[in-house]
Amino acid sequence: MESSSDAPSSDPNLPILPVTIRDTIVDRNDSVEAAPSSVSSRTRRRGAVEFPTIDGPLGLSVEDSIGQARKFFQFGFLLLPWLWAVNCFYFWPVLSKPASHNHPQLRYYVVGSAIGFLVFSALLSSWAFTFAFGGEKLFGHVWDQLVMYNLADRFGLTGWV
Repeated sequence: MESSSDAPSSDPNLPILPVTIRDTIVDRNDSVEAAPSSVSSRTRRRGAVEFPTIDGPLGLSVEDSIGQARKFFQFGFLLLPWLWAVNCFYFWPVLSKPASHNHPQLRYYVVGSAIGFLVFSALLSSWAFTFAFGGEKLFGHVWDQLVMYNLADRFGLTGWV
């Protein structure tokens, strides 16, 4: 007698595969229900926990995050503005979704780091463009004292070879 293709096989040699539930919604009271296919991904994440770091659950706790963000923010003022960029990158969920995180201290340090990095980048790029495109036309005879490539000539360091 042949079995139908819809009925599960009762052969003991076949492996038993685990069954996974796809498209589930975890409600606030931890009940799990199947989501219809028309439910958007925003609704699916209704009970999901939002993490302040890009590491998600492997990252820092909220208290540790505030301390870390404060350190990066303060050390950025010690002429290390790339730490502001690292701070913005690591705490990107706080910058990208401001309404999802209820930690005003953390948001203060991360937004402050973003503003500091943008100001530093604007100053650095304007300085670089001024020297790259302005040059001797912009600075005149002072240009020879500003550039570094004739520093060795000025201090007599070229005749030692």
